[in-house]
Amino acid sequence: MLQYAFKKFIYGFAVMAGVIVVVFVLFNVLPGDPARMTMGQRSDVQSLEAVRKEFGLDRSKPEQFFLYLNDLSPIGLHDNNKETKDKYRYIKLFPLGDDVVAFKWPYLRRSYQTKRDVTTILTETVPNTFILALTAMIFATIIGVFLGVLSAVHKDSWIDKLANAFAILGISAPSFFAGIIIAWLFGFVLSDYTGLNMSGSLYSYDPFEGEVTTWKNLWLPMLTLGLRPLAIIVQLTRSAMLDVLAQDYIRTARAKGLGRNAIIYKHALRNALNPVITAISGWFASLLAGSFFVEYIFGYNGLGRTTVSALEMSDFPVVMGSILFIAFVFVVINIFVDILYAFVDPRVKLA
Repeated sequence: MLQYAFKKFIYGFAVMAGVIVVVFVLFNVLPGDPARMTMGQRSDVQSLEAVRKEFGLDRSKPEQFFLYLNDLSPIGLHDNNKETKDKYRYIKLFPLGDDVVAFKWPYLRRSYQTKRDVTTILTETVPNTFILALTAMIFATIIGVFLGVLSAVHKDSWIDKLANAFAILGISAPSFFAGIIIAWLFGFVLSDYTGLNMSGSLYSYDPFEGEVTTWKNLWLPMLTLGLRPLAIIVQLTRSAMLDVLAQDYIRTARAKGLGRNAIIYKHALRNALNPVITAISGWFASLLAGSFFVEYIFGYNGLGRTTVSALEMSDFPVVMGSILFIAFVFVVINIFVDILYAFVDPRVKLA
């Protein structure tokens, strides 16, 4: 088990290394001068040079890349002075010439536009996206399992056909298209009845009450984000339930006179949930990444909206930090799921 887990960690490290290289190359060959975007088109040469030096933009591309790796690495080589220590918040390990080898959290640098640490920006927005993804997954799981069971029990009926049509529609509709339709329908046309807004964030600031939580602004983006996993869970649950209901032990339970609800929910559903649990574990990470345009459409202040806004302003450190965070979440969840599978079923380690 330890050898299998170690191999998965090595794979995860290789994936993250590849993502770092691709992200750096991609955002350092794009046209545009970040220094001029930060200072404005009418800035003088001295100010531009000062900004380029501050962000390391005056160095060659290979130097910038190795400095970026040094910033991201938990163990790096840094100047031994108070300013650098305050910047990286490192713990000194041992001296190396005039510098020190130190341990720190990965440093994602500072925003070109706001001059704030990218880590601070992510810390403020990631919890909002996490709440959105979690509620969307809970909504998709509960409704999807219910409709899947209903569809399997009433196979070939109008209920089954309606559930299948809904699942096909949910899988086919892109999130950004579904978001626009849902925002227009429930947030504008039917707003007098639903009481929902076309846009709005979970948290807002009131000058008298301070920070206010507006839960109703979560409903529409949650519905949009959960639509596709809901459709897939409906199909997975229906297929698994049909397979289980055809098993011999279900026929035996019916022959013994066991109640219909006990057969469906106590015996059949428990054994049909394995593929659904697999889908849920994979979809949660996907929802964190898939929230980008959903948040932007609904004006929901989360990681997605922040990233898209930063991309519009060519605020590359924020965009790069967001992409690396999402990649890290994907890698960690995949490693966790693989190890969990190997623990439950030892045959996985032999594959």
